[in-house]
Amino acid sequence: MIRINLLPHREAKRKARAQRFAAIVGFTVVAGGLIVLAGYTLLEERLNTQTARNDFLKAEISRLDREISEIEVLKAKRKDLLDRKKVIEKLQANRSEVVRMLDQVTRQTPDGIYYKEIKQKGDVVTLIGYSLSNARVSTLMRALNDTPAFEMPNLEEIKAMTVENQRLNQFTMNSKLKRQSDTEQKPGDKSKEVKK
Repeated sequence: MIRINLLPHREAKRKARAQRFAAIVGFTVVAGGLIVLAGYTLLEERLNTQTARNDFLKAEISRLDREISEIEVLKAKRKDLLDRKKVIEKLQANRSEVVRMLDQVTRQTPDGIYYKEIKQKGDVVTLIGYSLSNARVSTLMRALNDTPAFEMPNLEEIKAMTVENQRLNQFTMNSKLKRQSDTEQKPGDKSKEVKK
């Protein structure tokens, strides 16, 4: 005998297909939502990590800026101390300058020259005195020029006059003092060396 199925089988298949489609759409929506959530979480985590790095870098930069400002203050103090040290060394080197100058003046003075006045203003020494002849003044100028204490002697004035019935020449001479510089240190003198 032949059996005929009179039940609406197409309707059941359509319903089953609709349920499968709804399940697939639901699964796809849930999977998409999970993917979006995972991506958002990953991006949020990376953003937090980068923010933490930026905060760390800002803190380190501010710390280094403070250290740099401290270093600048220390450099300024060091420069100030070195400047003071140079001034003290210059004063120490020039302390015996007057003695050296007077020693050279007395050693280089030829016979027949007498000093009335010796003045110093800055680096310039003015010699005022009497000479028996002009040649002796020239000899004095050459002698002073050859000394380690004087340089560039310059005769300002010379005039003939009579002092106590003796004919003399009164002269005024200027000469610059040679300063001892740092390059003229003695080889064994390490007190003037600056360590950097």
